[in-house]
Amino acid sequence: MARDERATLLEVHQALPEEQFQSLKFLLERRVPAGLLLSASRPDLCRILLQRFPGNSLRVTAGILRQLGRLDLIQRFQLPLEEQIPEQTHWEPNGDTPTVRGDPTSGCHPGGIPAPPMNPRRLTEKDLMQVAQRLGKEWQEVGILHLGLERSRLEQIQEENPGNPVLWNFEMLREWRRRQRQEATASQLRFCLEPARLDPGILDFLQSLQED
Repeated sequence: MARDERATLLEVHQALPEEQFQSLKFLLERRVPAGLLLSASRPDLCRILLQRFPGNSLRVTAGILRQLGRLDLIQRFQLPLEEQIPEQTHWEPNGDTPTVRGDPTSGCHPGGIPAPPMNPRRLTEKDLMQVAQRLGKEWQEVGILHLGLERSRLEQIQEENPGNPVLWNFEMLREWRRRQRQEATASQLRFCLEPARLDPGILDFLQSLQED
């Protein structure tokens, strides 16, 4: 493979904190057999991506980074984004046969990019609170795997708001919004949360904000 592609992949992986690197591998299980990813180091993962996605490894990586909320890395390394496809593709854990699921008009798929938001306004604190009230007890899993936040930051939020799970969720979402800046829209949050096992009402609510 081209030296530039390999070098860029390695630089991207090295720019990720360890927790986000592990999250990257977790999300790649949709496309790559988990057995290959479990103990893979950063150089190992570069090799795996270059072998399994020849000429397309940077696009795949960019799609996962978008799910992690690391738009800054996509911009810094000028990574190409995957083309929009008409339906959601779900890759089985063994990395073999893909199956199609989801709304073909949703404009969101694993490893891809969301459709341009119909309402690009930034989410308000009221919006975030309504999402926070619907999040379950796996809020730290959501924050690390789907919003790209660090465990240490989530633990700090918990310490600052003892005994109040809704506030934990709310402050976690505020932290995500702070990092995303003008990208913190209903469309972007829906895209990040769609792969998570959450109350479907959350996605419905975010969809309603897009349609307002």
